Amino acid sequence: MKEEAVKQPLIILTGPTAVGKTALSIKLAKKVGGEIISADSMQVYRHMDIGSAKIRPEEMEGVPHHLIDILEPWEEFNVTVFQKKAKEAIADIESRGRIPILAGGTGFYIQAVLYDIDFTENKEDTSIRKALERTAQEKGAEYLHQMLKEVDPQSAAQIHANNVKRVVRALEFFMQTGQKISEHNERERGRESAYNACYFVLNDHRETVYERIDRRVDKMLAEGLVEEVKALKKMGCTRDLVSMQGLGYKEILGFLDGEYDLDRAVYLIKRDTRHFAKRQLTWFRRERDVIWLDRQDFASEEEILDQMIQECTDRKLFVKRGFVK
Repeated sequence: MKEEAVKQPLIILTGPTAVGKTALSIKLAKKVGGEIISADSMQVYRHMDIGSAKIRPEEMEGVPHHLIDILEPWEEFNVTVFQKKAKEAIADIESRGRIPILAGGTGFYIQAVLYDIDFTENKEDTSIRKALERTAQEKGAEYLHQMLKEVDPQSAAQIHANNVKRVVRALEFFMQTGQKISEHNERERGRESAYNACYFVLNDHRETVYERIDRRVDKMLAEGLVEEVKALKKMGCTRDLVSMQGLGYKEILGFLDGEYDLDRAVYLIKRDTRHFAKRQLTWFRRERDVIWLDRQDFASEEEILDQMIQECTDRKLFVKRGFVK
């Protein structure tokens, strides 16, 4: 019988923002001998701790974390960079006999790693991207989103007009290749997983998630979010940086620039974070082979952990690597 190489094991833990992924990932890592790779598009940046709800060193409980605090806020970061760094981290963790745990809420980043999506069509020529970014600055995000709606309505329905970075990427892809990025992503989603993976989505009642979001935002303000954004401004960070378009940062920038008062800024952060959580769940529901973990179905977090470990055991994630016949 033909021998087949065993795929590298990978545990994925995701879910909507504020559902409690971080604490659960620590407990899981300690139980299975794992290390955590952050799948978060904001926690890569230094000096952006409060608004990104970044885990503190003392909260890590000795569990190694990867892809946190690796870039300055003005350095470029995108899905291609994330995919490369995450794959390197997975290989490193596994080479030491540990279990890689990809934990975070950026679904597109997770998909890029899980299915080893090919981004080679995104050429090094940045002239189209720069022209589209200029259009967004001169005519506004809604104008750019309308451009996308005309060439790729499916992508336009999935990407919020305020997410200028992703709108630009979708338009750039179409202009470079003549293909709709929505169709490209569907093809890539059909790929077989590059890993022997257990893909968990932690969820809770919508009202509970929304209450946790509100409490988290209040806590961020109490811990000094406004001061953090002021410090970033002093460092020269402006709203045209991708990092400063993150939830919490762009709204506080608007307050500091006199566009509205602090109460309005807090309202916008809470509202937009709730919308973001809803979009995250829409994304995860489209993914294949997902194991949903609804908190209301379990009496305790220990029960959730037991279920996760059983699923991983059933899929032979903890079997020593080598070859199977």
